[in-house]
Amino acid sequence: MAVDLSTRLGPLTLANPVLVASGTFGFGMEMSRVADVRKLGAVVMKSLTVKPRSGNPPPRIVETPAGMLNAIGLENPGIDGFLRTILPQARNLGVPLVANIAGSTVEDYVTLAGRLTREATGGIVAIEMNVSCPNVGAKGLHFGVSPELLKGLVAAVRAETKLPLVVKLSPNVTDVVEVAKAALAGGADALTLINTLLGMAVDVKTRRPKLANITGGLSGPAVKPVALRMVHQVWQATKAPIIGLGGIATADDALEFIIAGASAVSVGTWNFVEPTAAAELPEKMAARAAELGISRLSELVGTLNLA
Repeated sequence: MAVDLSTRLGPLTLANPVLVASGTFGFGMEMSRVADVRKLGAVVMKSLTVKPRSGNPPPRIVETPAGMLNAIGLENPGIDGFLRTILPQARNLGVPLVANIAGSTVEDYVTLAGRLTREATGGIVAIEMNVSCPNVGAKGLHFGVSPELLKGLVAAVRAETKLPLVVKLSPNVTDVVEVAKAALAGGADALTLINTLLGMAVDVKTRRPKLANITGGLSGPAVKPVALRMVHQVWQATKAPIIGLGGIATADDALEFIIAGASAVSVGTWNFVEPTAAAELPEKMAARAAELGISRLSELVGTLNLA
């Protein structure tokens, strides 16, 4: 049985619901050497900042029993380098590209969104906002933990671009639904759930943190139950288009997120384990859906049986 995998994220329509999480797939060209990226619904590229960043000192990645910790520090060439050297190459990948932007002030995000809108014509199909960055003006408070700050930030970016706008939410909050509603009220077209959980690891012999940054973002299978819970909560409360991620490696993992309320999924940590996994996932999801008698994957969105 043929299965229709097409999905909609607000105004954005994709051929299939499989994306790759920002920061786990480079800008796409790197992974295209080993995987057929054209099979993906879209590539979410690594975070961009206004100025180039060299990132945090090593060690920046540590394996954990059920995932990994990372403290890369948003290493990237900055918006000028991206537009000049990266985007011309990425346009040749034959897959929709989603830019991910990050900053420490509202002005950072507005600048990035404006330049991508005006100067990346034909290359970028949507913008994803990483809102887990400290807000300099609010004494380091992350945009993503304050509904008030987040709503104002998204509204400012919304006024600067007509591209589909996705907000990637932090799980390090008391009430993810309140934050999600604030992002939508500010003008977000879709939401990504979840970003990494804050964690750390210790070397017993040296009694030192294993990450030079001390703490980092926890991802992988360990966070999947948390991610599923948050996707379900936000879907129940908002019915907004959601990109679900957190520990996805198999077709069943992906379908769990779809059933919980996600319209699309992103593969993250598993890209480090098996670089071809994400590109192979759409076909595997189609086969699994056919086994379940599903002809259109979108029919599964938010169908969690609570009876």
